[in-house]
Amino acid sequence: MLISPINTINYKKNNQSTTLKMNHVSSASSNSFLEVIYPNYNVLKSQRLYKSSKTNVISFQKISTPGLFKNVGVFEQNSNWVQLIIRESALYRKANELRSEFRRDFDRILHSDAFNKLSGKTQVFTHPKSDTTSFRIHHVNQVSSIAETLSEFFGLNTELVRAIATGHDLGHAPFGHGGERTLSAIVKKLGFTDSFWHEKNSLRMIDDIDTKLDPDGWEQNLKLTYAVRDGIISHCGEVDENGLIPRKEYLDLRTITKNNRPQPFTWEGCVVKIADKIAYLGKDLEDAINNKFLHPDKLQELKKIVKEETELQFDSINNTVLINHFIADLCANSSPETGLHFSHPTFQLMNTIKKFNYKNIYLPKDAIQGPYYDLSINTIFNTLDGHYKGKDTLLELDKLKESKHTLASGFSDWLIKYSNIAPEERAARKYGNKIIYDIENPNDYKLAIIEYISSLTDRAATKAFDEIIFFG
Repeated sequence: MLISPINTINYKKNNQSTTLKMNHVSSASSNSFLEVIYPNYNVLKSQRLYKSSKTNVISFQKISTPGLFKNVGVFEQNSNWVQLIIRESALYRKANELRSEFRRDFDRILHSDAFNKLSGKTQVFTHPKSDTTSFRIHHVNQVSSIAETLSEFFGLNTELVRAIATGHDLGHAPFGHGGERTLSAIVKKLGFTDSFWHEKNSLRMIDDIDTKLDPDGWEQNLKLTYAVRDGIISHCGEVDENGLIPRKEYLDLRTITKNNRPQPFTWEGCVVKIADKIAYLGKDLEDAINNKFLHPDKLQELKKIVKEETELQFDSINNTVLINHFIADLCANSSPETGLHFSHPTFQLMNTIKKFNYKNIYLPKDAIQGPYYDLSINTIFNTLDGHYKGKDTLLELDKLKESKHTLASGFSDWLIKYSNIAPEERAARKYGNKIIYDIENPNDYKLAIIEYISSLTDRAATKAFDEIIFFG
C-alpha cells in the first residue's frame, strides 16, 4: 500500500516513482488522477471529508493498491484447493462442460426454486405499497454487485464470490427477519437442540432441500462445493469486528450452531460477509423513506449524528454515497496481514448508521408488523401439526384440502418429496433427492412443517393464513 502525506501523493507508473504535490484535490480531478494510475480501477480513498462551499474536498493519505490478495485467493495454487472444491456427493459432468466448479455452483443457485422465491420474500417491509421497495432478491443482487467489485479489486476469485453472494440468503423465511424470529421461537418451544436461523437454513436449503433436474430427468440435490457452502453458512452480515480474517480450521459445516458461528474459511467468504452489511445499511434507509415510514428530515438528523460520532461530514447521506465510501475505505485499508479492515472513522460510521436504523426503522417496524408475522406463522404451524397421523398423514391432509386446498396440497407435496411416506409416488415423480424426514417420527414431522413454512414466499404464507381464518 502506498502511503502519502496529506499534501503529496506518491505513486509508481512504469516502474518510476513520482511525487505529485496536492494541497487540495477536488473529487473530479482526483478520480481522473487515479484512473491514470490504475486504469482498471476507479478507486478513491479519503480519510476525512471536509465540507466546502460546493463540493467535498478530499485530503489523500492512502492510495489503494489493487491485487493485494491474489496470492491468497481460491485458485488452483491455493493449498486448500482440493478441499474447497469437494462436493458432499458427486455431481454429474457433461463431456462438453465449459464452466468452472464455482460457475456451475452459481448457475445451480441462480436457476433454483429457492432463488426464484426470493423475489417474493421481505427484505424489511412486508407487502409494501411502494413499487421501488427492495425484496430479498434485490438485496442479494446488491450484495453480489458490491462483493464482486471488492473481489475484482483485491484479486480474489470473483466466480466464487458471485456464487456465495447469490446463495447467501436462500434460507430466509417469509416476512424477513420477523418471520425468522417467529420460527426460531417455535423451534425453541419444541425443545429442538438448535434454533432456526437463516444462515443455517440456507445451508440446509442448498444441501438437502432444493433440487435441479439431472440429464435423465430426475430431481437431484444441488451438491455445491465446500467453498460455496462455507461462505453461505458463515455470511452473517453483522460485522461487529474490524479486521476480518478467514478462520484456519476446515470444519464439518453441518456441525456449526448459532452459538459457535465461525468466520468464513476463505477471503472470498469474508468479502461477501462485509458486502452484506454495506448493501443493506443505505438501501434500508431509502426503502424506509420511499414507504413513508421514515421522514426525509431524519437524514439531516443522521448527518448531525455522523459528524458528532465520526468527524466525517457529508453533503448528503444516501445509498450511493455510503456504498462508495465503504468500498473505497475498505480497499485502502485492507491487506492479507491486517485483514479486511475499515479506517476507524468509517467503521464507526457503519456502526452509527446501523444503530440509527435499528432505532428508527427495524424495531418500530417490527413492533407494528411483528404480531401479524407471529399470528400467521403460528396459525399455519398449528394447523398442519394438528393433522399428523403417522403413515396416514397424507389421508388427513386430503381431508384438509376440501377447505384449505393451497396449504394442504403444498405440504402434501413437500412430504412426498422429502419424506418416506410415499416411496412409489416419489419414484413416479422421479424424485432422486435425499429423504430427510421419517414420517413415523413426530419431531421429523414438526421439522418438516418448520422447513416448509421457511420455503414460502410472503404471498404464499399470507394465502395459507387466509385459507385458515376465512371461510367459504
